[in-house]
Amino acid sequence: MSWDPDVYMKFANERTRPAIELLARVPLEAPSRVIDLGCGPGNSTAILAARCPHAKIEGLESSPDMLTKARASGVRANWIESDIESWCPEKRYDLVFSNATLHWIPNHRVLLPRLMNCVAEGGALAFQVPRNFDAPSHVLMREVANNGPWAAKHANARQVNVLEPDAYYDILVALTKSLDIWETKYLQVLEGEEPVLAWVSGSGLLPFFQPLDASERQVFTAEYRMRLREAYPPRASGKTLFPFKRLFVVAKR
Repeated sequence: MSWDPDVYMKFANERTRPAIELLARVPLEAPSRVIDLGCGPGNSTAILAARCPHAKIEGLESSPDMLTKARASGVRANWIESDIESWCPEKRYDLVFSNATLHWIPNHRVLLPRLMNCVAEGGALAFQVPRNFDAPSHVLMREVANNGPWAAKHANARQVNVLEPDAYYDILVALTKSLDIWETKYLQVLEGEEPVLAWVSGSGLLPFFQPLDASERQVFTAEYRMRLREAYPPRASGKTLFPFKRLFVVAKR
């Protein structure tokens, strides 16, 4: 999947805030070996580098475009081009961190035990994923995808991989000394014209856009835009409210 880091980072503050709040709950004083899985353009890696000034920091990312942006960021980190599914480190980490990435990967019942096995004794796995797939932004996206002439192209465009919070407890409880799981629903106040469309264009809409040709994208966008306007009307101030639920997990080994 092809990512555009500039489009993704139009909402840099909103996308980075969950990483800050996740890291604030990680109960490690001075981790010496840290990796950011799915580091994107390096915004979450920068937070890790600031929090852990003496640690060896690595950022792992499968998108070459995102990684180019990360390397140009000046963040103190070693950058690795790889996908999480095939990642197999030789040494364990004190902190395995992931901000808004694991929801792209299927079968968390297999994935998370594997990631915990990459955590050193006394270290932690900390991740955050969106859990807003029943929000109008995503429901309408799937409706347009499934009901248009492009439906066959979208047969496997986007699967919902995120589980219920109690499922993560069941997966991780036997592998951890302590387990902290919580959800936050942000009432994001967005500015600009059609900001919800701009938001999803940098992330959730990509699997639906990329199978389409240019003319199909135009028609798809027009239909989706019309439905989004009804679901997320701008306020009198011009601002648009975009509720967004996220799930957080900190698992200490």
